[in-house]
Amino acid sequence: MRKMTLRILCIVGFIGFLFLAYVLTDIIWLHIYIGIHIYWLPLVLCGAAYLILVLFALKPFNAKKRRIAILSLSGIIVLLIVIFSPSVYRSLMPQEREEIDLDKYAPFGTYVYINGILTYQETLVAKLSEESTLKISGELPRLDGATALYPLYSAFVRATYPAPDLDAGFPDYSRGNFRQMDRGITYLVVSSRTQRAFENLVKGYADIVFLMGVSEEQREMAEENGLELILTPIGREAFVFFVNRRNPVSNLSVDDVRGIYSGEITNWQEVGGRNNSIRAFQRPGGSGSQTMLREIMGDAPLVPAPLNDTYHTMMWMYLRVAGYRNFRNSLGYSFLYYIRDMIGENRVKILSIDGVEPTTESIASGAYPFANDFYSITVRSDGEYLNAERTENIDKLIEWIRSPQGQYLVEATGYVPLP
Repeated sequence: MRKMTLRILCIVGFIGFLFLAYVLTDIIWLHIYIGIHIYWLPLVLCGAAYLILVLFALKPFNAKKRRIAILSLSGIIVLLIVIFSPSVYRSLMPQEREEIDLDKYAPFGTYVYINGILTYQETLVAKLSEESTLKISGELPRLDGATALYPLYSAFVRATYPAPDLDAGFPDYSRGNFRQMDRGITYLVVSSRTQRAFENLVKGYADIVFLMGVSEEQREMAEENGLELILTPIGREAFVFFVNRRNPVSNLSVDDVRGIYSGEITNWQEVGGRNNSIRAFQRPGGSGSQTMLREIMGDAPLVPAPLNDTYHTMMWMYLRVAGYRNFRNSLGYSFLYYIRDMIGENRVKILSIDGVEPTTESIASGAYPFANDFYSITVRSDGEYLNAERTENIDKLIEWIRSPQGQYLVEATGYVPLP
């Protein structure tokens, strides 16, 4: 019986160490990725569990000492799980990535595999109820921009650009998230996100970019390249702050927002919530939402967020705020259309500001404090576009966007048209 027990322990131990090797490899990779020092934790837990098995099987001590040893080891395991389980849980969450599938907003639809069959999928972009007054031919302007604005300028393309040959598989149109304009790729409409889109504009890869605004760093970039920035308002949008739905706070004042992001307000209790520290998330510099946050701060200092609280995509910030287990005390921000229409979920609560909710009416009237224009942006060098052969069509398209038909698409997409 004793030999059989030893064999079982050897087999269990061998399997345990194989599992441990797998776990250690994964945890060490996570340590490199997120900087959490927990790669020793599986070793301690597996070792303690193995010792408990030995105590049960071999009974090296008398009953009293064995109970003490088992209770002590069990206590260590429970303590380590309680202390480190939040860190392990966060480390095992998927890598940050953009979840919005922009293919469904491609101007002329796209092909997708459904049950293994390549099937054409119609676009979700807004459409005119009449024939467009502008039909562009010849040198077609190349468009790029922010994620939240892609469905809108994709609708502009559908209305004014020539339809592609479906049998050829959309040779000149974007068929994937965040295709780049550079390296010789000639897609006509892409979304490279705010920072890369602006770089593509400055380099001449894009002719028009659609952004919520321009940061000081981007203005300096244009100036350093000897370029004149031209920002043409084409619609209005609300910049919103949101919390987890279980957070009792429903309203912040403008001063509250500035106080939180300057570090003066650090607890939800100070703004009518529970006694929890505020975890204020941020985006990287150069993103459209971070540019808006800096404008809101005015002269108040913006305290940089820790690396683990800075998110490269709006979707990942949304998911963290929505994840109540570890982030119930968090605060995020984005644009209303992105949260309400592109994500279309109710796992977060959009806050009113100074008692005003972000609605079509409050955005149009300016009653909502964080309502701003968004833009079609071009650059000129010595009075000319970088791709001068497309000058006529660039000007025609921007003029049409501000016309009744263009503004109809702004409203039909979900934004607020110009007054």
